[in-house]
Amino acid sequence: MQNQRNALTEQDGVLLRKRNDRQSLMRREMESWLVGQCGEALDHNGAWKLDFGSAESYSESCQPYRQSWSETVGEFSFDADFNATLEPYFEDENFIARQLCIDLADGLQGRAVLALPKKQTGPLPLVIAQHGVTSGPETVFGFADPAGYYHSYAMELLKAGYAVLAPANISDAHPRARLQRLCLLLGKTLAGLEVGKIRRLLDYVLPLPEIDETRVGMWGISLGGLYTLFTTPLEPRIKASIVCAFFNDRYNKMAVSSPMYSCFVDVDEEHIWIPGWLQGGFGDAQLLALMCPRPVQIQQGRADSIGWWPQQHKEFDRAKQYYDKLGMADRAEYCDHNGGHEILVEQGLEFMNKWL
Repeated sequence: MQNQRNALTEQDGVLLRKRNDRQSLMRREMESWLVGQCGEALDHNGAWKLDFGSAESYSESCQPYRQSWSETVGEFSFDADFNATLEPYFEDENFIARQLCIDLADGLQGRAVLALPKKQTGPLPLVIAQHGVTSGPETVFGFADPAGYYHSYAMELLKAGYAVLAPANISDAHPRARLQRLCLLLGKTLAGLEVGKIRRLLDYVLPLPEIDETRVGMWGISLGGLYTLFTTPLEPRIKASIVCAFFNDRYNKMAVSSPMYSCFVDVDEEHIWIPGWLQGGFGDAQLLALMCPRPVQIQQGRADSIGWWPQQHKEFDRAKQYYDKLGMADRAEYCDHNGGHEILVEQGLEFMNKWL
């Protein structure tokens, strides 16, 4: 151990060096301990008591954990009168899209694009097409997507005979951080606010005569993948989901730095930090467990630096066990590819056609 001298006689430069050394050691000790605690927190899911006797009994046994997830994510509940407005967005001989705005609460509105194919008869299946960061509803339709991440997948859904609801969320990191701080003061989160908004938009859209309320899917990329993963466990009206470019080993993604993938602890995305997320045992596999037995597809590129594909495969294997135990292995699908952060249109349409 380093000899300690009397601080009264020590030179300031030496004291500052010792302070910096102490700070360095304390930071590394504390981070190492906290990272370990995060890993141990996910073991709490082992206490879940789930009934695999039937799909119905399984869903019923998930209810306490769904409620716990709603509380963890800080979900807001909205019930104001809709006072809906619909304004033109785009229209041609095949499709019509309108900008939808509804009241969520006094002074707060929810916005989305609602698009319909013109030549289909009867109520249509609906897919919620959720955009990612630095994007908006226009991007899911193929507008303002110069890198081609989205592949116009919402337009392809329209061509395949689906109605599309494309909610608008706050999409840039700094505004999201500011709003997250305000939500935290209320014991909520920005994610919980936007989950509540998506669910309230469904309240308005599903009773429309053009929509088949029994055939609803959700398909989101990146931040939209987060909202698909977060919303589907809480929203039973969503019957099939596609999580694109978000599914991960949540412990590693949040807390363990690596050159193999981007870790949220290393970047400035304050909105992603949800109090108690891991403490509640809510890894990505467990959130899929709360979707089960409803069908889910994971779309993930090996070249996508948001994760390291061997870890993502292992997390999916953990999730698939819930489906396997119910004899429904075909309802959990992993679409692996050598591309990057992008939508797989063909595979997604096949999945929705099969299950909706």
